[in-house]
Amino acid sequence: MFKLNTFFSRIMNIDAIKRQSIVSFIWQVALTFIGFLSTIYFTHTVGASVLGGYFLFIAYISVINLVADGGFGDAAIKRISEGEEQSEYFSAFTILRFFFVMIVVLVLIVFRKYFVDLNDSGTFIWLILALIVGIFYGSVASGILGCAKIGIAATTSFINNISRIIFQIIAVALGYGISGLAGGFVVGLFVSALMQLYFFDLRFVPFKLKHLKNLANFSIWIFLISSGSIVFSTADTIMIGYFLSNADVGIYRVVLQFTLLATFMTVVLRSTLYPRVSRWDKTGDIVSIEASLSKAFTYSLILAIPMTIGGFVLGDKLLYFFYGGDFDNGYWTMNVLFIVQIINIFCYFFTTYLTAMNQLKNLFTVTVASVIANISLNALLIPLIGILGAAIATLATMTLNAFLAMIILSKILQIRIETDSLLNILKASFVMGFLLIGYRMLIPLENVWLTLIPVALGGALYMTLIIKLDRKINADLKGVMLQMIS
Repeated sequence: MFKLNTFFSRIMNIDAIKRQSIVSFIWQVALTFIGFLSTIYFTHTVGASVLGGYFLFIAYISVINLVADGGFGDAAIKRISEGEEQSEYFSAFTILRFFFVMIVVLVLIVFRKYFVDLNDSGTFIWLILALIVGIFYGSVASGILGCAKIGIAATTSFINNISRIIFQIIAVALGYGISGLAGGFVVGLFVSALMQLYFFDLRFVPFKLKHLKNLANFSIWIFLISSGSIVFSTADTIMIGYFLSNADVGIYRVVLQFTLLATFMTVVLRSTLYPRVSRWDKTGDIVSIEASLSKAFTYSLILAIPMTIGGFVLGDKLLYFFYGGDFDNGYWTMNVLFIVQIINIFCYFFTTYLTAMNQLKNLFTVTVASVIANISLNALLIPLIGILGAAIATLATMTLNAFLAMIILSKILQIRIETDSLLNILKASFVMGFLLIGYRMLIPLENVWLTLIPVALGGALYMTLIIKLDRKINADLKGVMLQMIS
């Protein structure tokens, strides 16, 4: 008779990276599905304009949180992941984070009258609460990630998002609108931090000046790079809000979230690999770093490429039936953003590996060039062609970022793509694409169910072809399944 504890013991026998990736993948799939459904509910309940206001709130949070963190969060993960004096680095980071957040909170309160949008929408108080709760959340989360407890981090991240979504749904149903959405963001952080604390092994202990210096040495470059990354990821949202309307922000961000479905495997692998690449770099294990990068490309593209092709064929109908009539105007923006997500896979891993291998000065140069290009193109294209201009600006600058980062990383290690697997992914994706085109030519997509049928058929055909065509992927999947059930 099958026993649950036997099942979990078999999972624990799987290679650490594979096991942690599986745990992260399971939670990411569940979260993606639940988040997808909740976004559908919000688009139909509060509309694009209110959602646009919420997305602007999140963008402001990202920028302000960057200043409050000062780059010390990633610095703490880096130092803790190296395995030496972990509690001391955790304690030093906690004090630093508290100090910076309190300064930022006081400045925001003093200059509150200048934050007109936040005051008018009633989200200013939630901004302050998010920063305060973030002290607790950020300290614990950095310790968990630094200790490479990726499965726990993935699980509590899932709890964070589920708590947020549940609160937001209830609040929106009660008529609180944007305040309910912002409040859910804070609730999710608090619940997740409590859950992570249960599994937390580090302790608050006395630390020395050298721990602060070591964090500062790393955090300076992290802060500069993070500044560029945050500007890069929020400039389009903020500039759409400036040049256009909140409704345009809502449409753009919902479409962007839809395309992010193509890269959730990238997020899973990134959180799993970062602390391990940091440790491998510390021990000089370049072979493991190179092998992990090749695998990361393959298992990210295995979903991104077919989803991009499927989006081109069915995206207009999916946007219309899922989100409503306003959102199918974002079809061409969606197509560009799907291509962005493929480029983003390479950009994401190149920059992650450079950070984990302490190549921060070089990465900063790349980030600065990309940020300047991104802001310039957004300012030029958004007034001309709207949200499509923002997508094109992102594509151009993401490509630039990936290319420059690749040049730097290639000087440190050999970058390899598993060509055979990539060709198999392309073959299976194009066969699936022809199936979808044929279906659409024969059957009018008059409702959501007729649109979901080709999605299911295409997905099943693609997975069947991949397993048949690619022995490496087949063997990896079989190996994981056999370890779990044998």
